[in-house]
This record gives sequence, structure tokens and C-alpha cells, in this order.
Amino acid sequence: MAMWVFGYGSLIWKTGFPFDDRLPGFIKNYRRVFHQGSTDHRGTPEFPGRTVTLEPADGEICWGVAYKITKEEDKRDALTHLEVREKQYDQKEYLDFFTDINDSEPAVSGVMVYIASPDKKSNKNYLGPAPLEDIAKQIDKAEGPSGPNRDYLFHLETALVQLGFKDKHVTDLATQVRLILAETQEDDTIDV
Repeated sequence: MAMWVFGYGSLIWKTGFPFDDRLPGFIKNYRRVFHQGSTDHRGTPEFPGRTVTLEPADGEICWGVAYKITKEEDKRDALTHLEVREKQYDQKEYLDFFTDINDSEPAVSGVMVYIASPDKKSNKNYLGPAPLEDIAKQIDKAEGPSGPNRDYLFHLETALVQLGFKDKHVTDLATQVRLILAETQEDDTIDV
């Protein structure tokens, strides 16, 4: 029996495990938000970055990619990889995955999804909502072992566009970070 994993953040463009098939699509009644602190990849414990998690949202959808893994060895490798990579995400859900907006029946049921919950007891890195400008400033400044936090945001924006998906939160945030970068470059030019 195949194992399916849904990626809605960096898993879209950087999988890191073997898979047999990759299906673009969405899950229902969730939205992607930059509410999770990253102290191990895109930030540090002293200055966390922000990465995406999912929050329940009736009637909304979250676009991403589902990966099918069939070989037992590949399943073990994928789970080992994901348990390290997603260690700051404290919940695993098994959800329905759809590939067509008009479908009432899922393309795949039981797709595994890692979610960082707002429960501060089980998820000490949850940052929660903040004004868009504040999130953008944090993303602009944060950097961790996997690189600048803004690269994570820009890669996600590009990956979603390449798949033909729109996510207003991601686009608005990327636009805000670009404005900050442009202002910073102007300030650097003036200082010279």
C-alpha cells in the first residue's frame, strides 16, 4: 500500500526523499500561514525565522503537492527524513487530497500532513499571527543553517506560481519583503 505525503511549504520544491509520483493539488478547510517559528532551518533560537503551517479555515483550500511512495525502503527513508526535517511540527494529520476544484471525491484519502499547532506546550516554536509588515520584517532579517528566511518565502512563491496556484498570503508577504529589500538598498546607496 502506498504512503502519501502532502507538501505545502519547502517540500514543494525540495523534497529530500525518493518518491514514485508527484501530484499537484490541494487539501480542503485549511489555509497556509507563516505562524511557525524556525530555529533550526531558517532562523536561530535567538532570532527565529518564520515558516508555514496550516490552520483550520472552513471553506478555504491550501494548494501544494502530494508525493506517492510505494517501496517499503523508500517509505522508511522518507519517514526518517521527515521526522528530522519536520521535528518542530508537533502534529500529523491524514487528510483528503484533491486534484480538481470541481471534484467532490478526493483523488487520495489519508495523505500525511505535518502541522505545527498553536499549542505552546507541544510546540514551543509557534509564533502565531502578527501584522503582515511585522512578519515581513522578521522574514527579511532571519537566517539559519538552511539560509535566509526570505529565500524560503521566495522559493515558495515561485514554486506555487510554477504550479499555477495562487496564495494571496504568500504573494502579499513576498511583495512586502521585496519592498523592505528595496528600501534597504536605497538606504545603503544614500549612506555611501
